[in-house]
Amino acid sequence: MFKRLFIAIILLGLVVGGIVWFKFFRDEMIAQFLSGMTPPPVPVTSVTVEPVTWEPGIDAVGTSLSAQGVDLAIESGGLVREVKFKANDTVDRDQVLLQIDDDSERASLTAAQAALTVAEAEASRARTLSERGVGAASTVESAVAQVESARAQVAQVQTALDAKKLSAPFAGVIGIPRVEVGQYVTPGTIYATLQDLTRMRVDFSVPEQQIANLVMGGAVSVASEVGGFSAEGRIIGIEPRVDPNSRLVSVRAEVENPTGQLVPGQFLRVRILLPAEQGVVAAPQTAVSSSLYGDSIYVIRTGEGDELKVEQVFVTLGRRSGTRIEVVKGLAAGDRIVTSGQNRLTNGAKVRIDDSVTLDDKTGN
Repeated sequence: MFKRLFIAIILLGLVVGGIVWFKFFRDEMIAQFLSGMTPPPVPVTSVTVEPVTWEPGIDAVGTSLSAQGVDLAIESGGLVREVKFKANDTVDRDQVLLQIDDDSERASLTAAQAALTVAEAEASRARTLSERGVGAASTVESAVAQVESARAQVAQVQTALDAKKLSAPFAGVIGIPRVEVGQYVTPGTIYATLQDLTRMRVDFSVPEQQIANLVMGGAVSVASEVGGFSAEGRIIGIEPRVDPNSRLVSVRAEVENPTGQLVPGQFLRVRILLPAEQGVVAAPQTAVSSSLYGDSIYVIRTGEGDELKVEQVFVTLGRRSGTRIEVVKGLAAGDRIVTSGQNRLTNGAKVRIDDSVTLDDKTGN
């Protein structure tokens, strides 16, 4: 019995030992096989870093408004007798736009003019009598005062009459009429909007850190996301205070709008143009890889036998402009960097250049 048990233990040990030996043998053979394999080079696109002319700027969003634009209001109440414009008409300065019923004022003007005529006649008679020595000087003075009072009354009635005829304060494009013929209106009622679209203003804000870069007359460019409008202009106003809530500075620029394509209230992208800088090292933004350890760029190096390998270089980044970003530290002019395909790369990996796909190499607007 003991002999059989001993033989069984020996056989079990041989089986277990064989299994363990086979596992180690298999792992060693796999390791030898893999160590002899060379991964193929990773295809990447590349670009050679060269100093560029950097066109810095301050980007912001703004709202358009006309250089001259008002809501036209009724000056004197009454019934609307005539609406002398249509929506989107181009009107001239002093062109009559609205006529309010003025029959009462005209009658009052006629009465005031008649009273003035009588007063002037009385004053003339008083002067004649005074010159003949049969009239008192006080009578002449009273008559003259009556004339002045009558003239003031005529002027007052004429002003009330003029308030019934509403004219354009400047040339521009008028909006949709908000009153109708026969409607009774009160003073202050808005009857249309008038906008001069030949010159437009743009209001926008920039961070307080950029105050030093704001100058009166500084160049700006604006662009609309609707209709493809773009224009150049100049800064005409800088608010002399920082908003304590937003820490922003309000700025106003003026641009030309000869075609009238831009209208008040539109959303605009604004860029304040700053002086160009020469010799700035910049790279495409697609070349930058960001991680918890920082920003890095893969630089292509030449190894043994002209094989190409990449080196992961951590860089310090600066300003952005268009599709490019300034590299303050880490790159030098002449370095060839990877612009796409970084997701399959590690430090020291072999690469193959495939520049069949070209990236946008502009420095921005």
